[in-house]
Amino acid sequence: MREKVTRLFVAAAIAEACSWLALLVGMAVKYGPPDNELGVKIFGPIHGGLFVAYGLLVLAVARLRRWSLPVTFVALVSAVPPFATVIFERWARRRGMLGTERVPEREPAPVG
Repeated sequence: MREKVTRLFVAAAIAEACSWLALLVGMAVKYGPPDNELGVKIFGPIHGGLFVAYGLLVLAVARLRRWSLPVTFVALVSAVPPFATVIFERWARRRGMLGTERVPEREPAPVG
């Protein structure tokens, strides 16, 4: 179950960042020369739903992976600036906080 929730968290981090991009494009169209609100009407609710899903998945992964409160806080706050969820996810992955790193099955043989 931990692996499945972690994979959902990674997918939500990427999807939330993509929805940020779509919303920013929609806002540029709304306030730019075309003056069309369709993009914001479509991508606003999508981004909002992904924002909430990401937050819930942060809390689930933080509990399953035993993240500290400061790390959990940073993960939650990373949903606010555009694209920061992907940066946090990669940071957490590099530090082994997602448990998805590959562990060698056996020790390499000594040379010499």
